Amino acid sequence: MSDPVIRRLVQWAEDREDIRAVLLTSSRANPGAPMDIFSDYDIMFVVTDIRPYFDDRSYLNDYGSVLVVFKNPMGQDNGFNRFGDITHYEDGTKIDYLFYPVEWLQWVTQQPELPPDLDLGYRVLLDKDHLTDDLKPPTHTAYIPSPPTDQMYQDLILEFWNDAAYTAKNLWRDNLISAKYNLDYIMKFQVLRRFLEWLMEIEHHWSVRPGTYGKGLKKWIPPELWAEFESTYVGAGIEENWEALFRTIDLFRKVAIEVGLHLGFVYPHDLDRRMMIYLNKVRNLDPNAESLR
Repeated sequence: MSDPVIRRLVQWAEDREDIRAVLLTSSRANPGAPMDIFSDYDIMFVVTDIRPYFDDRSYLNDYGSVLVVFKNPMGQDNGFNRFGDITHYEDGTKIDYLFYPVEWLQWVTQQPELPPDLDLGYRVLLDKDHLTDDLKPPTHTAYIPSPPTDQMYQDLILEFWNDAAYTAKNLWRDNLISAKYNLDYIMKFQVLRRFLEWLMEIEHHWSVRPGTYGKGLKKWIPPELWAEFESTYVGAGIEENWEALFRTIDLFRKVAIEVGLHLGFVYPHDLDRRMMIYLNKVRNLDPNAESLR
């Protein structure tokens, strides 16, 4: 085991009687995933009782000097309690500690399919009781999007245009924070990103993962399309955000129509036409206007 971080964590687990198995998951366990010095160590600790680790987080200091930690609440996975601590260390290491009870892993070995976080990829680092002997091999296909239904396609289009109207109102009001929320978060991150991912999957036969928050898009979509997407991100000026709004719409329209053609869905051209009339009217509206007419 050449990785010094993994060696230290395995040694730590070996010395603790309540830790019965340790698995590495996510990108560092996926042979096709890109990695760099900031790639997380997602470590699953299978323990006899998770409560002591939840009640006392002092174990986080056993690895090194903690920079900052996000302490997740206790959650449930198919009826089993589990939790995780997202931990950044001062040496740049980031470890996501995941704690599961032994009974959960025993349950997983009896299921017809692996849960997504294991199916994405895993490596058994330590197994004191042969708990993982019957664990199925990963297929590395988890988190690859499925084709949307026509209803999903239409609903997201409506969401896009709904927030386009909000963006226009907020730009007219000189309300930058709200306009940025509507434009950059809802219209682009929530909706346009999904359409770009669908187009990416269409072009690669629904076989690749876009990554968390679309981090793989730049790699998988054509460079000219990525350049168009980049151009929709601007600064704080109201006028430049108006321009960004219309660039976002142009890109969205192009991508949504193409996705629809591939999947047999009809893009709502009439809604598009009526919304463009409305948005241009708001853009050209006098700041002191008392009516849109």
